Parts: sequence; structure tokens; C-alpha cells
Amino acid sequence: MAGGSRGGFPAWMTAAAARIDLSGGAAATSGSQPPQPGPSPAVVADQELGMAERALSAASAAFISAIIVNPLDVAKTRLQAQAAGVPYYQAPQMAALGPDAILSELRCSPSCTRGIILGSEPICPPDCFQYKGTVDVFLKVVRQEGFGRLWRGTNAGLALAIPTVGIYLPCYDIFRNKIEDFTRSNAPGLTPYAPLVAGSVARSLACIACSPIELARTRMQAYKEFQPGVKPPGMWKTLLGVLSPHASPSQNVQNYRVLWTGVGAQLARDVPFSAICWSTLEPIRRKLLGLVAEDGDAASVLGANFAAGFVAGSLAAGVTCPLDVAKTRRQIEKDAQKAMRMTTRQTLVDILRSEGPKGLFTGVGPRVARAGPSVGIVISFYEKHGIPQICLVYASHSSFGQRKVW
Repeated sequence: MAGGSRGGFPAWMTAAAARIDLSGGAAATSGSQPPQPGPSPAVVADQELGMAERALSAASAAFISAIIVNPLDVAKTRLQAQAAGVPYYQAPQMAALGPDAILSELRCSPSCTRGIILGSEPICPPDCFQYKGTVDVFLKVVRQEGFGRLWRGTNAGLALAIPTVGIYLPCYDIFRNKIEDFTRSNAPGLTPYAPLVAGSVARSLACIACSPIELARTRMQAYKEFQPGVKPPGMWKTLLGVLSPHASPSQNVQNYRVLWTGVGAQLARDVPFSAICWSTLEPIRRKLLGLVAEDGDAASVLGANFAAGFVAGSLAAGVTCPLDVAKTRRQIEKDAQKAMRMTTRQTLVDILRSEGPKGLFTGVGPRVARAGPSVGIVISFYEKHGIPQICLVYASHSSFGQRKVW
């Protein structure tokens, strides 16, 4: 990332950070307060963040991001799963749960205009349970399943986000700095490609390590629990359900390969996403930070980080949407043998033949709406000159009698 010291920002950045208080005003100068002994804030700001600090900062950002954007992730997955044939209604003759349960299951959503009144409940025909867009998913999930189901899979999302970003961003920083050092000395023309290569390698490591959790989250968000009052399976039960068809008295490593179902599609999605995101984010951020060089307060630094992350994340999410659709298709396939035989290329071809180009971009709206703020939040928290480092500067500054700002 641009936050690494060897490939970092110019010296004005740390000077700007050292001037800012919480309200955006200037910190006390020698004219208003005598200088105090101790290390200079600029020195503190230039300190290299260690691997543990980077991982903790990245994981904290991922934690907040996962909670905020989870409803958009649910909407995206439901739209993609519906296109794959996952049903979101249960026919009355098959419900066998009694009249009350049936009426509860077939309640009209606010967007339905074809419902009929049966008893005291408006009842919808089955096709009214089809999702028609992101907002329609929100309305129907809240109406039919409850508000809390918009955060379905959040525990898996948190379990996924923390190690994924904790691996991804620190590794990206390390790889990028080393690649830039090497290319500056041996092939200067290749230095601009360092973010692309570093992001791709770091993302590959994170995807492979955390693929089983991604599988659980996708299935948790894709499938709807039809029995009122029954708690849907959590992350561990979902993973055990994936494993159960492969259980055998002589359980071996081969049986666990199913937990990495769709990892090829996930890599095919996330590696280009990372390459596009970082190669776009870095120049945008440097340009924005250059524009605020004269007035580089905390708000402008964080704003530049967030804006660059938002634009880069949105662009990368839109471009890689077809690969995200393929990943979802592979991970929600309940026929274990078929899932193991599926390939990303075959899945994309099948979608194109059966649904046309539009099918490859199912759920692109919530995916882009999710990725933009998510990347912006992560970058704002993780960036060396973002929240963690500004906190570090002022924690040190305030310990010697200066004003505390965070």
C-alpha cells in the first residue's frame, strides 16, 4: 500500500498529521505553548508499523466494514441464487405445518399488487416471492423473515473478514515494498506494476486460507429457512452439512476438499479484483493527497483514502461481477459430485447460454454498492496515514502534555 515507509508519502504528510486536532484546527504551536521534551510527532509518524499492528488495524477495519455492508451482501447473494434456481417460497401443499404457518409463509410483501385476502392475511401467488431488485430483497426479507435476517451470515462474514484482511493487507504491504525496491534497482519501468502483482499474490494467499468460511457464508445467505421459529444453521453447522455427504469411517484429507468448493472461481474473482483495485486506488489516492497538500488535515487525509478506496472498489466490483456470479453458482450447488466437477469456465458459458450477458451481471448493483464503501472503510482504517497512525501520533504527543485529539 501507499502507506509503507519505503514507498510511502512525502514528508508533508506527517507534518500535516502533526498539526491537526479533532475539530480540524491547528495543534498548539510554540507561540501558544512552550515546546515539550520527548520525541517529535513527525518521528512517531514515520515509524514503520509492524506486522502485528498492520494485521490488527486491517482486522478492525474489516470488522466494521462487514457489519455495515452485510445487508447488501445478502441482497447480492439472494439475487444470484434466485437466478440459479434456488426457490424462495414453499408451496402450501408441501408446507404441512398447519394453516397459520402457511399463511405466515405466503404473506404478501409490500411490493405485491396481486395478493388476495384469505382470513385475516393477504396471500401472494408464488411468483410474488421472486426478488426484483436490491430494494425488493430488503423489503421481502424484512417482511417474510424479519429485520435481523438482513445480517444473515454476519458471523461467517466477520470470521472471514478478519483473517482475510489480516493476511491480505499486511502481505500486500510487504510484497509491494519488496517488489518496488527490486524494480527500482533492476527494472524501473516495471515499478508501476508493483501494486498489481503484490495485490494479486496477497489476495491469492488470503482466498485459499479462508475459502471454507466463504463457502459457509454464501450458503447461509443464499438459503431461506421456511419453518417459522426455527433458527437457521450457523457457520459450523453449515460446514458440517457440506461435509456430511462425504463422511466415511476412514475420514481422510480427500474428503475435506469439498470445503474448498469454488475456490477456483473465488481466485478468478478476487485476484483480478485486487489487481484492478490496487492499480486504480494508488494513483487516485496520490492525486487526491497531492491536491490537499497545503491543507492536509486529518479529515482531508481520511477523505482522500476513503474516496480512492470507494472509486477503486466500485470499479473492480463491477468488472469482476461475472466471476462473482460463477463463484456463487458453484458454492450453492447442493449436489456434491456435480459441484466437484464444475469449472469456472463451464459455469460462465452455461450462464451466458441460458440467461445471456445480463445473467453474468446478476446482483451487480448491490455488489458495487457493497464494495465501494467497504474498500473505502478498510483503506481509511488501515492506511499508515489514516486513523491508526494519526491516533499513534497524538497518543505520543499528548503523553508529553500536548492536547489529545482522538
